[in-house]
Amino acid sequence: MGILDLDVIKEFIRLCEDGWKLGYHEYHGGNVTYRMKPEEVKEVQNFVTKPVVEWTEMEEKHTSLAGEYFLVKGAGECFRNTVVRPQDVFGIVQINKTGTEYRVLWGLEKNGRRPTSEFMPHLSIHSIKKTADAEKYRVVYHCHPENVIILSAVMPHDSKTITRALWDMEPECPMTFPTGVGILDWAVPGTVDLGRATGELMKKHDVVIWSQHGILVAGRDFDTTLGVVHTIEKSAGMLLRIRQIAGDHYDRPTEEQYRELDQIFHLHLPEEYVKG
Repeated sequence: MGILDLDVIKEFIRLCEDGWKLGYHEYHGGNVTYRMKPEEVKEVQNFVTKPVVEWTEMEEKHTSLAGEYFLVKGAGECFRNTVVRPQDVFGIVQINKTGTEYRVLWGLEKNGRRPTSEFMPHLSIHSIKKTADAEKYRVVYHCHPENVIILSAVMPHDSKTITRALWDMEPECPMTFPTGVGILDWAVPGTVDLGRATGELMKKHDVVIWSQHGILVAGRDFDTTLGVVHTIEKSAGMLLRIRQIAGDHYDRPTEEQYRELDQIFHLHLPEEYVKG
């Protein structure tokens, strides 16, 4: 048995493969990070004897992530290669005891052994979500679904407007992302400023759209996280088609219907999004 036989590694690879097959990752677009569970860390320690890259100082300190281990997609790597060259495409990264540095323990064997260029925004989100609920949030996934990106270019950058428009497509939407969707204007990728802005929205939402760039989702596990992206992308596609056919004249659920849905499924939908 080797490190690639561990369940957590196989699940990470599956997410990457599924995202590629769904068309969410052109070339080397997108990235994913996973904050490992203590029992998973113990498993990988059986295969990792020494770091392959020593400590690298981070642009921003994350005390809440001190000592954590992450699975991280590598800079410039293609999701489509995860199955055939996993040791190149992703790696295991450890944060130091003060939350100020990281080192690579395994993998990331190409492109200078560097984590994704958006590692800092990911860590900002992980820090906020771990503080909110350490067990509920372990995955941060960023990808480029076509319909979501198109929608961000044509709709107002307003959380209520875009959330309700997506929710209105089918009941599965408010059930899958009940805290709604945040959205940011176009910004340069991979910067600390973008990470901070995204983190602020992630205090309220589990989903943030980077306008004309892509989507980020924070989730409990790989299935849940990919499921949210898939649901939103399908909803965005339906919305674009409906508006192409009918403009703004189409049926929508009423406020009362949303309240009934909320009551039956205990969704705790934000009042600001329930009101029409």
